[in-house]
Amino acid sequence: MAFWLVKSEPEAFSWAQQMHNNVEPWTGVRNYQARNNLAAMKNGDLAFFYHSVSEKRIVGVVEVVREAYPDPTADDPRWVCVDVKAMGAFGRPVSLAEIKADPALAEMALLKQSRLSVAPVTEEEFRHLTQIGGWVRLS
Repeated sequence: MAFWLVKSEPEAFSWAQQMHNNVEPWTGVRNYQARNNLAAMKNGDLAFFYHSVSEKRIVGVVEVVREAYPDPTADDPRWVCVDVKAMGAFGRPVSLAEIKADPALAEMALLKQSRLSVAPVTEEEFRHLTQIGGWVRLS
């Protein structure tokens, strides 16, 4: 199992919408490195759902339930998306400022490549952040 972070502007697609819809395609990625990360995702991988721009915080966790396929919002079949399923919210969202201040997260891809919309997360980072955020897994 691998771990990831996916970013969405809450004004465009929010955690509340993800929870309401349960399973959603993660579309619209138009950065080559982020696309390669999407293509590397496997069924069962977990990803942080990060509200970017206006909020800058991790708000929940999703699971990859369909591996990479052509993004229906793109004209070029080289752009891909995955389907993700809501796995539960953080009891307390973890802000970017809090992540930056935590020495245990100093090497996190979110900090090293801040503009990347789909980034890898280490297992240690994932466990640390789910503990801080009080992840409540859906049953």
